[in-house]
Amino acid sequence: MAKATGVRHATPRRWACSLAALSLLCLAVQAVQKAELGGDSTVATINHSLSLLQQLQELLHNGNASDTTLRVRTTGSDEIKVFHTHQLMLSLQSEIFESLLHNQTMLTLHESPDSAALFEKFIRYLYCGEISILLHQAIPLHRLASKYRVSSLQRGVAEYMKNHLAIESNQGHVVSWYHYAVRIGDEALQESCLQFLAWNLSAVMGTAEWASVSVELLLLLLERSDLVLQSELELYTAVEEWVAKHQPESSVVEKMLRSMRYPMISPSHLFHLQKQSLVMVKHYNAVQDLLFQAFQFHSASPIHFAKYFDVNCSMFLPRNYLSTSWGSQWVINNPARDDRSTSFQTQLGPSNHDSSKRVTWNVLFSPRWLPVSLRPVYSDSVSGAIQSIRIEDGRPRLVITPATTSSDFAGVSFQKTILVGVKQQGKVFVKHAYSFHQSTDEVPDFLMHADLQKRTSEYLIDNSLHLHIIIKPVYHSLIKVKK
Repeated sequence: MAKATGVRHATPRRWACSLAALSLLCLAVQAVQKAELGGDSTVATINHSLSLLQQLQELLHNGNASDTTLRVRTTGSDEIKVFHTHQLMLSLQSEIFESLLHNQTMLTLHESPDSAALFEKFIRYLYCGEISILLHQAIPLHRLASKYRVSSLQRGVAEYMKNHLAIESNQGHVVSWYHYAVRIGDEALQESCLQFLAWNLSAVMGTAEWASVSVELLLLLLERSDLVLQSELELYTAVEEWVAKHQPESSVVEKMLRSMRYPMISPSHLFHLQKQSLVMVKHYNAVQDLLFQAFQFHSASPIHFAKYFDVNCSMFLPRNYLSTSWGSQWVINNPARDDRSTSFQTQLGPSNHDSSKRVTWNVLFSPRWLPVSLRPVYSDSVSGAIQSIRIEDGRPRLVITPATTSSDFAGVSFQKTILVGVKQQGKVFVKHAYSFHQSTDEVPDFLMHADLQKRTSEYLIDNSLHLHIIIKPVYHSLIKVKK
C-alpha cells in the first residue's frame, strides 16, 4: 500500500552534520565575494542561510517543483512510502542517486524495515545537512549513508557511535555496533567498540548484552590483558554462562577454556571448579595441563618456578582486576585545587606462595606540575629575574612509588594502570586508561587533554576525579635450569 509521507519533527537531542553540499557552495561563494571586496571598509555581510535551509525543507515537505519520485518498499511488507524529491538535491549529495536518476524520474528502492522507517530522515538530511539521532537509529542510518555513498553522513554517524559508547541503554548497543563495524569493515569503529568493551567488561557481563557476544568477539576479548573486571574467576563464570546458553562446538569451548588465566585463580577456587563446573568437568582433558601448571605456580616461590617454566607469557600476567588485592579507588574532590597524596597496599603477586606479602604504594597527584622546560629561569639581571609562568602552563601529574624495596621484588616488576571513570546517565564507565611500567614512576601523558578547571569536564564526576589504580606484577625468568 503506497502512501506519501510528510516531515516529522524529531524531539530528541539535535546532532548536526554541517557538510551539506549546498552549504559548501554558499561558503565558496562567500570566499569569492570576500576576495573581490578586499579591504573595502564599507563591506557588510547579509546572511539569509537559515532562511534558505528552511525553504529547502519546505520544498521537500510540500513537493513543490518535484522532478523525481522515490518509492521505498519495505522488505517483507506491502508498505510503500512515496517521496516527491528533486534530482539536483539528491545528486549533489549522492553519486549513487546521480547514477540511478540518469534519464529516470521514478525509482523503486527496497529497504529493510529499520532503514525504511528512517528513510524520511535520511532524505531530509540531503536537503538541509542536519539530522537527529538516537542510539537504535545509528546502524540503519549508517547503512543508508553507506548504501547511497553519502560520505558526510557516514563519517558523522560513525563519529556519533564512537562518542556514544559510554551511554546506558536498556538493551545495550556496543556489542551490536561492534558486529556491524566488522560486517562493513570499519576498523576504527571496531577498535573503539573493542576497547570500550575491554575497559567495561565487568559491567557488560552483568547485562543482557553479554548473551549477544559472538564467538569471534569473545575469543578476541579473552586474548586481551587490558580487560577490566573484578577477578579472573568472575570472567570464568561469565564464560561458563555464555557457553551454557550458546552450546558452541567442543573445539570452540576448549579454545575459550585454554584462554583463561588459571594461575590468577586461587587454589581453593580451582579445586572447586574441577568438581563443580559442568563445563570444566566435560572438557577437563583439554585444560588438565594448564590446571596442573597453575597448582605448581601456587605451590612454589615465583623465583623458583621461573627457573623451570617460561613465565613471560600471558598465562602469568594479571588482567586489570578491580579487587582490593590489586589496587585501590581514589576519589579526588575539586582536583584543580592543590596537590594530593594517598597510600594503599597490594598483594606482592598472584601466587598463593606470596598471598601474605604486601607492598605499600605512595601516590602523589599534582594538578599543575610544570616540566623542566617551562619552569622559572633565574638570572643575574634585575629586569628578567623570573619568567612569567601561567597556571595553565602546568599539566596534571601522577607519581606512584613503592614505599620500600625488598628482596621479595627479585624476578618481578610492576605495571601500573590508572582507570578514569566518567558518568553517563547515573552510571560510571571507564573511558580513559593509562599504563606505565616500573622503569618510570609516573604516567607521561596523564590527563594531558583534561581541563580540570572546568566543572563540566568529561573527566570529572560531580567536580571530582574518580581514579582506580591497579598494580599488576609481571614475572621474569631469572635462571634457566637444564632439564
